[in-house]
Amino acid sequence: MTTLDTPTEIMPPVEPRARPNFAPLLRQLAGIGWAIASIGLFAGIWELLWYFELANPLLLPPPHLFLADIPGTLKYFDRSDRIGSVASGGGFGALLITMGWTTFRVVFGLTLGFVLGTAVGALIHYVRIIRNLLLPTILLLAPVSPVAWLPVAIFVFGIGDVPAIFLVFITVFFAITLSTGAQIASVPKNYIHVARIMGANERKTFWRVILPAILPSLFMTVRLNLFGAWMVVLIAEAVGVGSGLGQITTMARATFNSKLVFFTMAIIGLLGFLSDWGLRTMQRKLLWWVAPNQGGLL
Repeated sequence: MTTLDTPTEIMPPVEPRARPNFAPLLRQLAGIGWAIASIGLFAGIWELLWYFELANPLLLPPPHLFLADIPGTLKYFDRSDRIGSVASGGGFGALLITMGWTTFRVVFGLTLGFVLGTAVGALIHYVRIIRNLLLPTILLLAPVSPVAWLPVAIFVFGIGDVPAIFLVFITVFFAITLSTGAQIASVPKNYIHVARIMGANERKTFWRVILPAILPSLFMTVRLNLFGAWMVVLIAEAVGVGSGLGQITTMARATFNSKLVFFTMAIIGLLGFLSDWGLRTMQRKLLWWVAPNQGGLL
């Protein structure tokens, strides 16, 4: 016989285990997979055009041809005395140093253009006399192609690294300057009113409210001008520097070495892809308050 008034033991609720979030890893793997599929499709079409004799291998050698003799191709990167004297790893070492110099010119010019463009854009927005003096000149010079500045850069700075860095700087400076003023003007007034109510002065309002609000758009402007920076630095290296990937491309064109041309183009494309990936990674780390773009290209 059972009794109904016997106390029963109450078990505490079991908390569900926290499952690991594999979504970011899966998105990265999916992105890598689609990148491989995209490049493979492009290379496959190129190879088919060669296979069916629709592309002249002397003018448009497919990947398996210009990648077949990499040691023979790398020897052309030892032509520069400046690079060859430093490179101890033969052609591969000279290739790495050539890539390093070109990347340095792009990164340094972009950084300089971003910092000075943001500063000048903010001054134009806040200081009326600077706006009246500088804005008409900036609007006059902004449409000028960066390539048109190359003779000026050579006349002023001479032959060397500075003309290439200057061209990259010009590529991004005007865009960042104009974008900064426009983005500051578009910051919601509610943000500024709340900062003022909480006791922030103009300096703190700019650094704590306005700058974080405009940085995502400024990073996007840099990304949109990044590939243009790679284009102009190659032109500057071919004419005003005498070293770097631009110089190798010019030498390959002058000697009608199509394999070297496409090999160098592949290296430039790889560096452009990696620099864009690095900029996106930096953007995610620095702008932690911005929600990630799910599946978007930009």
